[in-house]
Amino acid sequence: MSETIEPVSSPPATTSEAAFGEVVTLIRGARGRATRAVNAEVIELYWRIGQYLHQRIEADGWSKGTVEKLAAYIAQREPGRNGFSAQNLWRMRQFFRAYPQDSKLSTLLREISWSSHLHILSRTKREEEREFYMRMAAQQGWQVREVARQIDSGLFERTVLHPPKASTALRQLQPQAEQHFKDTYLLDFLALPDPHSESELHRSLLMNLGRFLTELGRDFCYIGSEYPMQVGGQDFMLDLLFFHRGLNCLVAIELKVTAFEPEHLGKLNFYLEALDRDVRKPHENPAIGLLLCTSKDHEVVEYALSRTLSPALVAQYQTQLPDKQMLAMKLHELYALSAPTTAQDAKKSAVRKNTARTPRHNT
Repeated sequence: MSETIEPVSSPPATTSEAAFGEVVTLIRGARGRATRAVNAEVIELYWRIGQYLHQRIEADGWSKGTVEKLAAYIAQREPGRNGFSAQNLWRMRQFFRAYPQDSKLSTLLREISWSSHLHILSRTKREEEREFYMRMAAQQGWQVREVARQIDSGLFERTVLHPPKASTALRQLQPQAEQHFKDTYLLDFLALPDPHSESELHRSLLMNLGRFLTELGRDFCYIGSEYPMQVGGQDFMLDLLFFHRGLNCLVAIELKVTAFEPEHLGKLNFYLEALDRDVRKPHENPAIGLLLCTSKDHEVVEYALSRTLSPALVAQYQTQLPDKQMLAMKLHELYALSAPTTAQDAKKSAVRKNTARTPRHNT
């Protein structure tokens, strides 16, 4: 008598998605923690080697030839180990000198990769510039290619020279919001013709949504394009709708392929009101609006935003890398203007700073 073998039944699809998905989440979480732990150990090792080399060079006069012999010795004793060439050993010493033992950035150093550190060290000049890119890379989870791109785009210079333009209402409702937005968004990855239409810009942004999200920032989550809203008996379409996890609010983005005009804010304000009344959930903060245009007059923007009652920002977008040399020159001029010109000016500046820090007591 032949025996019938019953096939093994697979779990229902819904059960698989829920139960199996949790296991995948655990695996990915463990892998991420392991990667961060390994990176922290590598950075710690390189910093300590850099410290040792610096001490030997200063105390014992180690030369370039000595470091080359050290690299050969490591290669002989640790075959198959990469990253210990003479050139990289010198970079470790540079790394230590840039961030000494008492550096306030000591914890932050371990949060980004060695390749990212090399880009930041070799392509920045000021301590505050290095700190800026390290913090951004850690907060936004940038890979080394994105770190290089942002340095090439002069993000630090652009941020210092042109902070984002926000309405009074936004600063009152969300004091931290300006930290999550830019004055200029670099969309060089779109490969748009010049000139281009709003539909071409819209379509290209959707085709490159991942890179656009990277440019916006890590906490932005995409919700929809041409998001439908009905008010009264009319239908309206919002260009792009996102959600910001850190600010806990919807973010409406309206696109303009012209220079900013004050009347552009009228429609954006209307969309924000509709979102707050009909879309926003009870636990969420009021929606924020971002008007993205090709260019803007800063004074016109300031006037337009000062009286609007909506939490909104006006920013411009660029489809080509800016002239970083020109940005650096402008930043140098700004620093020169703000720096004390004489010893007496420096003394007055120090007194003003100390006075500002000292709490006043009524007698």
